[in-house]
Amino acid sequence: MSDAALPTVAEVRAAAEAVKAALDRHLAAVERRTGDEDPDVYAAFNELAAASEEYDELLYDRYDEVTPFEIPAPEDGVPYAGPADPVAFSVLIRRDYAVVEPLRLIAQAERVAAHDRDAELVDDGGTAGALGVLFGEYEPDEIASRYKEFGLEEGDSTLWIAASEEVAEPGEWLNSPFEHTGPEDVLHRFDVSSVFDEETDEFDDEDGPEDDREDEAAHPGLTPA
Repeated sequence: MSDAALPTVAEVRAAAEAVKAALDRHLAAVERRTGDEDPDVYAAFNELAAASEEYDELLYDRYDEVTPFEIPAPEDGVPYAGPADPVAFSVLIRRDYAVVEPLRLIAQAERVAAHDRDAELVDDGGTAGALGVLFGEYEPDEIASRYKEFGLEEGDSTLWIAASEEVAEPGEWLNSPFEHTGPEDVLHRFDVSSVFDEETDEFDDEDGPEDDREDEAAHPGLTPA
């Protein structure tokens, strides 16, 4: 890039100030959130992601330096090839859990079954039957927010927003709900994984205990499709 095309020092500083302001708005939204799906938190997160990306680009263009805030895209990422203005979209979610306290899981299911005649604990009362009872009683988001109560441990999770050419007919995809979505249809994805925490630890090891930078990838983040 020629000197004439370089961002000015003032532009880089303005972008840095925008990140600081976005951080303040994000923290304020988190502090007053009303639930796990609070729209203000979601909006503030997206603003912070956009401001961080803008600052990162200007910083690199001007000084050939980078920040630790960029969330890595999958190595085999596929460019989005769907419609520019989708008329419909699908939300695909995967959340992994480990059953670390099976007795607690079964006890919670037995408690539900004792008060709900429709919640029958089958499969000899084991964890397989307990999962059927609990997911029949609670929404997945509630289990995600209370997983420790059910003897579970969180693993990786991902959320994909996949574009569609048209709205599906009722019952059209129920027999194979995930078959018709390819990576090229994914508009946005949000990933949570302990691997991001490990990457942050690497920064801490390199920069010393005084470095207080935080990798945004440790939080639910936007990964371009």
